[in-house]
Amino acid sequence: MNGDIYKIIVGTNRVGSNSRKVGSFYKSVFLSKGIDAELVTLENFSLDPGSEAFLSFQQEHLKPVTKFIFILPEYNGSYPGIFKSMIDITDIKSCWPGKKALLVGVATGKGGNIRGLEHVTGVLNYLKVNVLANKLPISTVDKLMDAEGNIIEPSTINSIEQQVAEFIYF
Repeated sequence: MNGDIYKIIVGTNRVGSNSRKVGSFYKSVFLSKGIDAELVTLENFSLDPGSEAFLSFQQEHLKPVTKFIFILPEYNGSYPGIFKSMIDITDIKSCWPGKKALLVGVATGKGGNIRGLEHVTGVLNYLKVNVLANKLPISTVDKLMDAEGNIIEPSTINSIEQQVAEFIYF
């Protein structure tokens, strides 16, 4: 726990997404526990692995991190291609092995992207990332938030609080 560097990565490039709102909520939960987890989105993400923008992203947001929080919306029964592409173009040996991940699925439907969380778990395990067993699929996310995008549904808030507490000691 001591010395860990946390990063919340919203796995979509859609501007103003529900996933970004959920990521902001997670940031506030981590802050309430004394942990400053920076929120990063893939909006304007460069898919050119040789570009200065990508190299800077990798150096700042992936390599130094010890604990990732991935907020992944459901795209066609899985997770966004931009997120998979981000993983695929990284320096795999310096960005992933030995790190830890917390997974959150986001969907306006009933499944909460549970299938996508399982898909990405397999990819992360292949990269030698340890994934917290408590994966949280957040279903009907649009009905759990107020007009400002804050999660207001008590059982969802409790589930998030529990997941974050487990991750801090993971």
